[in-house]
Amino acid sequence: MDKKYAITRRSFLKNSAVAAASFGFGSSICDFFFSGLTPVTAAEVSIGKNFFNACPRNCYDTCSIVSTVKDGVLTKVEGSTISSYTRGKLCAKGYSYTRSVYSPDRIKYPMKQKVRGSGNWERISWEQAYTEIAQKILAIKKEYGSTLPICLNKYSGNFDIMHYGIEGMLTSIGNTTRATGTPCWPAGIDAQTFDFGTIYCNDPEDIVNSKYLIIWGANPSWCSVHSMYFVKEAQKRGCKLIVIDPIMTQTASQADMYIQIKPSTDGALALGMARYIFDNELYDGEWLAKNSKGAEEFFSYLQKNITIEWAAEKTGIPIHVIESMAREYATTKPANIWIGYGMQRHTNGGQNVRAIDALAAITGNIGKSGGGAQYAQLQTWGFQYHAMVQKKPENSGGIADRAININNFGAEVLNANEPPIKMMWIACRNPISQDPETAVVKKAFEAMDLVVTADMYMNPTVEMSDIVLPVTTTFETPGVNVSYWHYWMSLNEQAITPMYESKNDVTIAMELSAKLNELEKGSCTFPVSGNLEEWVGKEFNDGIYKQFGIKDWKELKKGPVKAKTGLIAWQDGKFKTPSGKYELWSDEAKKFGHFPLPVYVEEMQPDNKFPLRCISSHWKLNIHSQFQNLDWMAAINNEPCLEIHPIVANKFGIQDKDQVKMYNDIGYITLPAKVTETVSPDIVVVYEAWYKGKNFNVNYTVKAIPADMGKKATGSPGIAFHDNFVAIKKV
Repeated sequence: MDKKYAITRRSFLKNSAVAAASFGFGSSICDFFFSGLTPVTAAEVSIGKNFFNACPRNCYDTCSIVSTVKDGVLTKVEGSTISSYTRGKLCAKGYSYTRSVYSPDRIKYPMKQKVRGSGNWERISWEQAYTEIAQKILAIKKEYGSTLPICLNKYSGNFDIMHYGIEGMLTSIGNTTRATGTPCWPAGIDAQTFDFGTIYCNDPEDIVNSKYLIIWGANPSWCSVHSMYFVKEAQKRGCKLIVIDPIMTQTASQADMYIQIKPSTDGALALGMARYIFDNELYDGEWLAKNSKGAEEFFSYLQKNITIEWAAEKTGIPIHVIESMAREYATTKPANIWIGYGMQRHTNGGQNVRAIDALAAITGNIGKSGGGAQYAQLQTWGFQYHAMVQKKPENSGGIADRAININNFGAEVLNANEPPIKMMWIACRNPISQDPETAVVKKAFEAMDLVVTADMYMNPTVEMSDIVLPVTTTFETPGVNVSYWHYWMSLNEQAITPMYESKNDVTIAMELSAKLNELEKGSCTFPVSGNLEEWVGKEFNDGIYKQFGIKDWKELKKGPVKAKTGLIAWQDGKFKTPSGKYELWSDEAKKFGHFPLPVYVEEMQPDNKFPLRCISSHWKLNIHSQFQNLDWMAAINNEPCLEIHPIVANKFGIQDKDQVKMYNDIGYITLPAKVTETVSPDIVVVYEAWYKGKNFNVNYTVKAIPADMGKKATGSPGIAFHDNFVAIKKV
């Protein structure tokens, strides 16, 4: 069947300009992502049928896609030109979807592993898989009097709204244990919830109206490539771009000014800027008087506790740079700040976000086109969640679902009792690759009676499972997607028949429900049949229709649509805080154990034994453990590395490409060094990813240290991924 694939690895690499273009720090990487990659030429394939699709990955961009199918084969993917955000282009990951669908590494059939972790797999039928799973569920319920020993760990591998049916499936069998929270952005969510009442950002297309833009701890050149068009357009219109980051990222290389900050001291910089703004009366007193609570208390805190000299010492940024940036930010209107997710993955991350939010508030930049403090939005997520909201069976046992922290998953599974956790269902996640303290997570898997994973590839989590269920790709099932960043909604049409024996998560839920009710009537409430496209339609409601200016969801078959209202956050001045105002002083924060004002919380410090901070940022060719495993991506790069500053390399006698052991008291990894001045001398950088066939996982060294915030909005605190202190040595 390979001969029918219209996109070859050779053409992918040729159009990508591969190595030299994709690894430089000038404009080359932007060219790589926006070079007009042509997955197929006119000579390679005749005109096929087009479908509208949507990328469901955990990514800012949530691209609107047009797929081409000929003779039942997906031959081409490209960005939709209807969406003014996607603008007809995809990133390298998006263009690799044709390989993802037809990858020889796809899990084709249900399989059972004879001994967990042995690699000794046998093909089984769906009937056998459902029977064994259902029998185990019922046996657990009989032994423990409830289904609480069954644990769901599901998160962001597929954000299509239909895939919330996975949660619905677990609800439909009774009270269960849920891995709760998010490893991605929770400290920042809580921070903005205390300040604004919820997360809500301007339409990213509005960036073009900014006159001063600070990208603070984000790298959209890799992680939100479509947003970079609007950043560059703003620069063309005279906007000054400042990038603040411990790493000289590809985004930083395109800035008018790059500021290399000491990690986890972002709040000190923001508060130092705020002190300068207050001392020089550059704040917007009128806006504060009308729209805020706690301005006097905040300014009093600054006067008593913050100096620019202190901020300079904390951050490593010269005094004159802090003063200049504060003055420019306060006097240039409108001024905008993009707050990245990496900078809140610290033990003081939430407080740092609150301090940055405060800059936007005291300068009156909130509620303005071209202004604001941009983090994320959930304004467009008001679906019915028809697949997710299910009734529990009568006499399901237990009082309610039991929550455990997704960011300390292994330990919490092992420590659970009354009743213990005996079975896991894993979907849309790869916890053994992505969770901290990998060794502990493996022990949790080993302690289970049954582990079921629904996935596309034989990743490390699947390798530690008993039964694996093959799931469909985006192009083999219907759905609908929105973004947590932009304001477009895209229908995902089924473009091709599911490959092999793969099934949609909702189909799996329906068929498992049928088996459960066959074995024990009334044991599962999930519907046992249904048309998936009709299920998509049931996710819509009048609120969604009004917001997007449509009367029927089927209008999306003509292409993606954009929200008609609410594109400038807080423009009406109606905040969702208890006071209805922007809260510099938050009593709600105090209830959750935080200081009510945006104050500085000391950053974690290294010790003599483990003197270097390891930052495990996102890699440009993957989203967590997705994409980098594909052979097309491996052909571009198939080797993780340790980025290290020349000063540090010299100190430890390390040269470029030397094998280096990076370790601490919980684990180690060995990988080649990349000596580069793009990282600061007090850190090392290892990009998190799953490489097929590689014995690499940076999370063997990452401790489950909680971030300061996250519990209010997400149920569990965040994870301080970047407060990981290590030592290194040449091997």
